[in-house]
Formats: sequence, structure tokens, C-alpha cells
Amino acid sequence: MLEIKVVNKGHQPLPQYATAQSAGMDLRANLDEPVVLKPMERRLIPTGLHISLPVGYEAQVRPRSGLALKKGITVLNTPGTIDADYRGEIGVVLINLSQETFVVEDGERIAQMVIARNEQGAFIPVEVLDETERGEGGYGHTGVK
Repeated sequence: MLEIKVVNKGHQPLPQYATAQSAGMDLRANLDEPVVLKPMERRLIPTGLHISLPVGYEAQVRPRSGLALKKGITVLNTPGTIDADYRGEIGVVLINLSQETFVVEDGERIAQMVIARNEQGAFIPVEVLDETERGEGGYGHTGVK
């Protein structure tokens, strides 16, 4: 298992996997008082967590499916990327896409975090790209099957 250094400046437990094969760990709101999200309102919710990822890894912050389905609450910049060299607090940008006010409570599971390998690429200028069957076909180009 990959070791990730963490400083917890909040009062919530550290993220952990719910099952042996879970891809993501739940992130919890670390609040002094509840945060009210009105319909279509977005807010940055603190977690109190600061991490140090190994080079070649990122953490992706994603919505929790239960909050999205049941309450219309999602992560606005999904997936949010936490780079290996970032040392600030992990914050989650939540948005309320429902018609009802939603209250984020201290300790509430607000998002999930997935650790993933990543690579950097280098652009190489060329005059022409190789041909493919799809070519320049864009959105919806392959049709409905």
C-alpha cells in the first residue's frame, strides 16, 4: 500500500477506505459551524487535511454518489486535482444543484479522494498527425449503438 504523509490540522478522523476494494476514501467537512448552501450556491469546504504525495501521484477529489443522487450536492471542479507538490489544506468546492437549501454539518462526508498515478507529457511540434479511423470526428461522431 502506498504511504501518504498527512498532517491533520482539523478534528476529524483521517480518511480511510470503507471496504477492502474501495477506490476512494471519504473526506469530511472540518467546520466550526454548519455551512448553508442555497440552491446553485457554491462554497469551499475545509477538511483540515494537508498531504504529501509521492512524485508521480495525484489525489483526485470526486463527488459522493449518495449526496449527488439524494441531495443534488456535487463537487464543482470534479475531479479536483491535488498535485504531489501541494502542501496547503485540502478544500472541497461543493455546489448545491437542488431546489432546496442544504446544510453541511461538521464531520459530514462531503467527497471522496482517489489516489492515482500520473505522468507528465512533453509536446513535440509536428506538421501532420497520423491518420486514424475516427479522424477529426468530434462529439457524438461515433453515433448511438
